[in-house]
Amino acid sequence: MPVVLSAGAMSDRLKDDLTLAALAMAIRQRQPTGDLIHHSDRGSQYVSAAYHARLMRQGIRPSMSRGGDCWDNAVVESFFATLKTELIHQHLFRTRAQARMAIFEYIEGFYNTHRYHSALGYLSPAEFERRWVA
Repeated sequence: MPVVLSAGAMSDRLKDDLTLAALAMAIRQRQPTGDLIHHSDRGSQYVSAAYHARLMRQGIRPSMSRGGDCWDNAVVESFFATLKTELIHQHLFRTRAQARMAIFEYIEGFYNTHRYHSALGYLSPAEFERRWVA
């Protein structure tokens, strides 16, 4: 099941602390219950011992794509292509803070709540999730 994206954790470096912060924010905001699977690629930030320990403490089962197979992460790959096409390539950001705010507004104010997806039966991610949970 696709889930609503979180735009809270951003950094100019891809390190464990970024993914740990993003995971902590997602857990705090979403308060997941039940059987949950965390799917990711094989990036070093996702295979770290600290990240896996946090998933296990939360009762979340890790799932990883096969190495070099972008189709395993097709939904996420599609999202980033859409983000670049609809936002990033349309603007010249003068500061990281400006880019961060624009990305946050795009994800939280448009993508999750208003952008329809054929893979979700032409619902927004938020509406799809609301119906799935209900």
